[in-house]
Amino acid sequence: MSRPVSKKSDPALADVERGMVRLRRSMANRTLGKLAVRELGLDVDLGTMAVLDVVQEGADEPDGEITVGLVAERLGVDPSRASRMVATAIDAGYVERVASQSDGRRITLRLTESGHQFEDTMHRFRQAQFARAMEDWSDREREQFGRLLLKFTASWRETMRRGK
Repeated sequence: MSRPVSKKSDPALADVERGMVRLRRSMANRTLGKLAVRELGLDVDLGTMAVLDVVQEGADEPDGEITVGLVAERLGVDPSRASRMVATAIDAGYVERVASQSDGRRITLRLTESGHQFEDTMHRFRQAQFARAMEDWSDREREQFGRLLLKFTASWRETMRRGK
């Protein structure tokens, strides 16, 4: 059951919307990934970077497995595109295919040692960029923002899941 859209504008929600639109635009332009490639001198496809993030993030369930289908779902691409992206990550040596622990006929994905090293490098780079963006924020503001951002993204994910 969906709620009717309020005719009265909520300034806080307008700020959230404006911020999310700006963030989405930056994400769509892959600004942070392009910056990492340029500043770190990486020889990696931006699609591979996205695949590595999905594989490292893991499944939603504690015993869940990472599959090409999950990569497709999280990246919002069709399964054939996800399969090509995963193949590129495998060819680069960052991801490997392994037999499922629950069904040996099924293939799952995991990071190689090189994939873990790459992700560690990316975490340090991204966090350094976020620290630069928040350099004039207090520790309390950073903590609150992190907590609220995680809360928002969890709520948003659930809202979108219910809306399907």
